[in-house]
Amino acid sequence: MIKKERKLVITFHTTTEAMAMEKTCKEMGAEGRIIPVPRTISAGCGLAWCAKPESKVALLELMQQHGITPQGVQECMV
Repeated sequence: MIKKERKLVITFHTTTEAMAMEKTCKEMGAEGRIIPVPRTISAGCGLAWCAKPESKVALLELMQQHGITPQGVQECMV
């Protein structure tokens, strides 16, 4: 069994928004990575940004600065 950890999961309405998050985070050196998630969680996109819960405030500020709108922001076991 794979050990699960508490993670911050940010979902998006569209794949375009998820890819914008990935590009922005790579450019800015922000922590995290794209993960696949069930479409029922991601409004049909199928992708989410996964990071440590401690990075929540920094990632929310980064999204606001770059005009990226999340569908949802949750902490869950991944």
